[in-house]
Amino acid sequence: MSALLVDIAWLAAHAQDENLVVLDATVDLRAPQFDGDYQAYSGEPGWQAEHLPGALHADLLERLHNQEADYSFAMPALPQLNQALQALGINDHSHVVIYDRTDGFWAARLWWMLRSVGLQPALLDGGLKAWRLAGLPLANGTSASATTSGALTLQAQPGYWATLAQVQAVSQQSAPGHLICALSAAVFEGTTATRYSRRGHIPNSLNRPARALFDDSGRYLPIDTLRSTLGVDHLPQPLLLYCGGGISAAATAFALALLGRHDVTLFDGSLQQWSADPALPMTTGAAPA
Repeated sequence: MSALLVDIAWLAAHAQDENLVVLDATVDLRAPQFDGDYQAYSGEPGWQAEHLPGALHADLLERLHNQEADYSFAMPALPQLNQALQALGINDHSHVVIYDRTDGFWAARLWWMLRSVGLQPALLDGGLKAWRLAGLPLANGTSASATTSGALTLQAQPGYWATLAQVQAVSQQSAPGHLICALSAAVFEGTTATRYSRRGHIPNSLNRPARALFDDSGRYLPIDTLRSTLGVDHLPQPLLLYCGGGISAAATAFALALLGRHDVTLFDGSLQQWSADPALPMTTGAAPA
């Protein structure tokens, strides 16, 4: 599948495609009530309550997460990822469409993970909200199951994941590039409660909140509006994206892909990893536009 985005009309028309695999990637991540308040819960109960017909729950909290990492939602090793994807019915001939039930961030996260191993999934523009608003049928319960899966070939692709050392080098301005934080201005500036160990952001970061990339219906903004909202055309290569746990930043990565910008990497551990090390600096306050 070559398209980055598909709309609800396309998905409804292709619902009987035997190679179609539709995934709900939602995780229930609660808003923090105090600093360090990190509460993440499985999205499976919500999927059971309501999902697109035939859609399966993609478990980013456990099955699609490297449990040995010291931060949440870590990219798993290829053998674990391969096993988890095959259990969802994905093979080399699958047309994968991803959505979520919230803001589109979780769908973008799974999209980035799959792209980084050579797959070509698409996102459902507007997710469950767009489907529901169109009056299309929904399912519930656990009756949806994976079809028989064939061989699945995964190959790690270069240029998707930024290491801690690379982020440090760009922050210290000893390496080329720009750090882009996809969190809200309040979290970036340190004026509100954060899920992480310390408030603020990585020094020498720019702030481009991912929520600003969507319209009121949950769809990505038009290309020209995305370009002006992100305002990164003038920035030299590369762009290193982060947020709290590599989720919101994935939506920014997706928007940049819509703009044709590919010199983009994502810091998987993001602030959850960075803020936990007191030796790594953080700063508060607004950044330059």
